[in-house]
Amino acid sequence: MTVELGGSDGEGLREVLEALASWQVDDASLQFHPGDLGWFWRFGAEATAAAVRTWSRAGHLLAVGFLDSPTVLRLALAPQARDDDDLARALVEDVVDVGHGVLAEGRVSLEVPAGARVREALADRGWKGDEAWTSLRRSLADPVEDPGVRIEVVSADRVEERVAVQRASFDSSTFTVERWQTMHDAPAYRGARCLVAYDDRDAPVAAVTVWSAGPGRPGLLEPLGVHRDHRGRGFGRAISLGAAAALRELGSSCAQVCTPSANVGAVATYRSAGFALLSETRDISGDRSA
Repeated sequence: MTVELGGSDGEGLREVLEALASWQVDDASLQFHPGDLGWFWRFGAEATAAAVRTWSRAGHLLAVGFLDSPTVLRLALAPQARDDDDLARALVEDVVDVGHGVLAEGRVSLEVPAGARVREALADRGWKGDEAWTSLRRSLADPVEDPGVRIEVVSADRVEERVAVQRASFDSSTFTVERWQTMHDAPAYRGARCLVAYDDRDAPVAAVTVWSAGPGRPGLLEPLGVHRDHRGRGFGRAISLGAAAALRELGSSCAQVCTPSANVGAVATYRSAGFALLSETRDISGDRSA
């Protein structure tokens, strides 16, 4: 049967979230998580739906693409579809052909799970490895050690602190209280928590959002940041531990995170919080023209 390219509307996003959650398994390489869509949802349901591409056969979702930007597509695959040759061919044709509307014209990149057949198929078309990403994972089978600082779950009276830490952690951040509320009210946030860490003077110093994919499945840290005025004091490790503990309370099997390999400081921080190196995967990129 034919593999069909599609999009998503507001109602269809629920099906996408459910599929992405069911595709999160402990013994597979990292791929994009329902929490990634949940974080993007701060821009609203319409923008989130516009950023989603789907590939289905006989009404069953096989792959979901998420446009993190007009030139970057993050791809998640159903576990049983990673070696599907027909799906790989369809994905490559839809990605390479500008007329199919999956990506913008010009140089583009794909985040593709390690070992997926589509990586080989793109390489056969001349696409090359690009930015390297490091995946890390911490088992939550055992209790998480005390982070050594006060960490609070963000409630309505702490939203401004959550937003302030985000903007002080990432120079290009456009996060606002209104965008936090939009994200909070979305269906993806039902299994999520925002956390803020405080120093011994009660100043907010670090923040994270954690996303559950359901009990017994991997959870995600996205994003995590330390206030620029409070770096180098162990708060990154502390909020990472707090994130792991929160995911354990939500029933996650493990806590996982992905960061650019070039960000050696972030990799070291996660490792100090008990996250083990899982893999390094490169995006795969190519030029597309009409």
